[in-house]
Amino acid sequence: MNVEQYMIELGQQAREASRLIARADSGAKNRALLAMADAIDGGREALAEANLKDLEAARANGLEEAMVDRLALNPATIDTMVEGLRQVAALPDPVGSITDLNYRPSGIQVGKMRVPLGVIGIIYESRPNVTVEAASLCLKSGNATILRGGSEAIHSNQAVAACIRQGLREAGLPETAVQVVETTDRAAVGALITMPEYVDVIVPRGGKGLIERISRDAKVTVIKHLDGICHVYIDDQADPVKALNVAINAKTHRYGTCNTMETLLVHRTIADQVLPELATRYHEIGVELRGCEGALALLPQAIAATEEDWATEYLAPVLSIKLVNDMAEAIRHINDYGSHHTDSIITENYSRARAFLREVDSSSVMVNASTRFADGFEYGLGAEIGISTDKIHARGPVGLEGLTSEKYVVLGDGHIRQ
Repeated sequence: MNVEQYMIELGQQAREASRLIARADSGAKNRALLAMADAIDGGREALAEANLKDLEAARANGLEEAMVDRLALNPATIDTMVEGLRQVAALPDPVGSITDLNYRPSGIQVGKMRVPLGVIGIIYESRPNVTVEAASLCLKSGNATILRGGSEAIHSNQAVAACIRQGLREAGLPETAVQVVETTDRAAVGALITMPEYVDVIVPRGGKGLIERISRDAKVTVIKHLDGICHVYIDDQADPVKALNVAINAKTHRYGTCNTMETLLVHRTIADQVLPELATRYHEIGVELRGCEGALALLPQAIAATEEDWATEYLAPVLSIKLVNDMAEAIRHINDYGSHHTDSIITENYSRARAFLREVDSSSVMVNASTRFADGFEYGLGAEIGISTDKIHARGPVGLEGLTSEKYVVLGDGHIRQ
């Protein structure tokens, strides 16, 4: 296979399909999504057979068990895929909606219409259920998409792709609206991210190395985040019970997610009230603590934190703890060391909460809530294609609206400019 020529063909087909999908009505898109759900539900046996090939190859190649687990398409995962498609079908269609329509002194009306981005390339690793999530969100938002999954999931992704094509076909929409790259050659990624004539946006979902490479080499706009160095700051006017519950949940609900807390900041005057009990709970769960000098004085079981710790996304049962003199110091630390992903303050002081929301430069900023809520489903988006820490276009969880942009529309009745 000539990979470069193959990717050009995919790009050409996607560009043509994007024009058809952009003008498809909500009914047709929803019929396609529901037909995809039925195809996946009815194709469980074929999906399981394809997935077994990937699982056997993964174990034979010595893939870590955690990665093998992410690769598995078990009945519960398939149930989630089916339900996810039906949920996206039930979401409001953002395409074509007009907002802020106002009369101008000239008599014209000016507003904004939400429109698709065009062709979205998505590069991801391991989890074949991402194929369904990405396809459904791109389709509902009126975009064509080219999906390049990890080589370890090639058989599973192709089996899922067959169900997606069936759904598009039954709804009378072009099957090329969703194309799953069939080659495992890494050159396909290089081609996909350097075809601005065919691809409008790239969304990478994977490890830091993958995202850094794509950000460095892409000639297409990239929606991304590199790290999830999230913070919880316990203010001296925090409710200790809320502080305890949020700090435990933010760190231990799941370790390997980008919205997990990696650094806990505590006001010095409340540290002796909350840290010992927190440390006991963390110890019982098996979390290693790394602290600043002040934290070490209160937590003999902790080890000394280094400068590197403040800028590390552990994705593991490890937590760094720093005492601060006031909220201003906490905010400076977050803005200096954080990854602009998600940060939370625990306080009963309304003015401080408002200041924290205003001054912390992150895509999600919270008050008295766990960072684990930074998720498209929890935000009411139905689903997400990823989380963006960029400042232009989409920021935070990227759902249907994040996969569209706006254009100005002007309504007149023969108006001419004087």
